[in-house]
Order: sequence, then C-alpha cells, then structure tokens
Amino acid sequence: MLNSTLRKLGRVLLAAGVCGSVALPAHADWDKIHQSGTLKVAVYEQFAPFSDRNAGIDVDLANALSAKLGLKLKLLPFPAGENLSDDLRNMVWKGHYLGYGPADVLLHVPVEPQLMNENGKVSIFAPYHVETVRLVRSARTMPEFDGVDSLAGKTIGVEKVSIAGMVLLGEGNGRFRDKVRIFETAGEALAALKAGELDAVLANRSEIEATFRDDPAFPLNEVAFQRLPRAGWAVGMAVRKDDQDVARMLQQAVNELRASGELQAIFARHGVHEQMP
Repeated sequence: MLNSTLRKLGRVLLAAGVCGSVALPAHADWDKIHQSGTLKVAVYEQFAPFSDRNAGIDVDLANALSAKLGLKLKLLPFPAGENLSDDLRNMVWKGHYLGYGPADVLLHVPVEPQLMNENGKVSIFAPYHVETVRLVRSARTMPEFDGVDSLAGKTIGVEKVSIAGMVLLGEGNGRFRDKVRIFETAGEALAALKAGELDAVLANRSEIEATFRDDPAFPLNEVAFQRLPRAGWAVGMAVRKDDQDVARMLQQAVNELRASGELQAIFARHGVHEQMP
C-alpha cells in the first residue's frame, strides 16, 4: 500500500509535522475541463479503504466532486511512485512517461508545508480528512491499555513500509522489535489480529475502522510514541499551479459536501469516522 510513497511521507511528517492550506495562483484551465464534460481524477491503487479496485472513500468523493461540478467522472487509478513528488509530477503537472495522466486533480495528497515547498508546479489544498496512527488490540489478550509500556511482551503487527512500522520499530531504541510481526499490508496484519494470531496492530485509523467497524472486541487506543505527530496529518488534493479556478471550484464543492453531511456519509459507508481538518 503506497510503499515508497508512505516512506517518504513518514520522513516528512516526522521532520516537520502537518498543517493547513495554501493560497491559490492565477491562470485557470476550467474552460477546457468544462468543454470536455469530464473531470479526470487520479486515485492511488491498492489503497483501501480509500481506493482499491475502483471502490473506496476517494472513489466516492471523486464521483461526488464531479457531480457537483456537473461533469462526468474519468477515474485514473495509478500505482504510487518512488515518492510523493513523483506522483505529483506523473499525475498532476506532466504525465507519466508510460502515457497515462496527467489528471485534473489528484486526491489524498498530504497538506504539508515541506511537500508544498518542494513542488512549486502544483497547488495542494482542500484538506478533507485528518489521518492518525492508532493501536487496535484484542480485548481478550489485552483487556487494558495504559500507554506504550502496555506493549511489552505483546505481539504487535505492522505494515512493512508504513509510518506505524517506522515509529514502533524505532521506539525506545528498538525495545519492542523482538515482538513485532511485519506484514505486507495493514489489511493482512488486521486479519491476523481478527484471527487471534496477534495481540494488537498499529496502523492508520481509517484502515482499522474500515476493518472492525467499532467492534467492541477490538478497542481502539491512542498511543504516544516519541517520533509520532499526535495530531496526525491532513490529506487534501492537488491541481496544476495555474489552475486557480479549478482549485476554487473543487474547494467550494468540498465545502458544500461537508456542510450537507454528504462527505461524512461517504466515510461512514466505509466504516470510517471522518476526522475534520
């Protein structure tokens, strides 16, 4: 799941934290999009619960945004590149050398100052969710949780390349490493927890909620690690730097979806509680 991209995001977040919004530049491309009758939206592949096999939160959001703008949707699922800047180049401002893209907008982009500064050809805006890392545990084998020390001696699952894996393996000079089990995806780790093979899993909150859907047998806990931003990180969308009108209309559409409750309903359909930026 977004392997190398999440590695890059982890370094960015651990170094700088998360944040806000960005001012939008001039020279829009709205007329061209409007005349085409289609909004091209890029979403990540194999990224449940947001986008996987043409379904998920971001896919539903793409449909809602295109409907708000009176356009048909053309979905462009794509595999993550080596880092986030590659994804912005390939899917927003240039296009991939293999011939797909660019899209009119890319979803699920961290709204993060360092990423913005490194990518002057795009605008990153309209945060629509705040992602956080959480611990989900078996109430049977871990009936109580009282901070990081409660993990001692417990078998904890993490995704191979993830922020959760980075912080857990690095915590306390590796004090938990001997009991950490590493999985290819968070979904596999969560399935192992459900099957009774683990005591807990550290993963993104959205992945946990989509899997367990508030099952009391698997309580969710906030856990404080030395290198983990407790506030989480906001995700939004990106367009070409010159597409001010496109960005403004997408921002308005997101605002309307939130005000009407439709955005929250999209998250709820997938078992996820939308976290307001």
